[in-house]
Amino acid sequence: QAPYQDAITPDLILLDINLPKVDGIEVLIHIKESKVLKRIPVIMLTTSSAEADILKSYNNHANCYITKPISLASFMDVVSTIEEFWVSLVQLPVKKI
Repeated sequence: QAPYQDAITPDLILLDINLPKVDGIEVLIHIKESKVLKRIPVIMLTTSSAEADILKSYNNHANCYITKPISLASFMDVVSTIEEFWVSLVQLPVKKI
């Protein structure tokens, strides 16, 4: 929608539940209800390990849920693993409908 109609659609979304203004689950719901955005894989990458947050994420069609590690080195390992799996191994649709 204007003024973003020419914006590039991402191939992958990393989403935190704890956003400053809008709850990440609300953003996830919006993404998965959108005809244009719903096929984009959404990785919930958050500090919460609460079972309720995990359940809400999967119930609203998150593609995976990862709890952020505390140390920078461990976080970088997680990011590398995400990149290896979602960018190198997974085949995503080229055409967005």
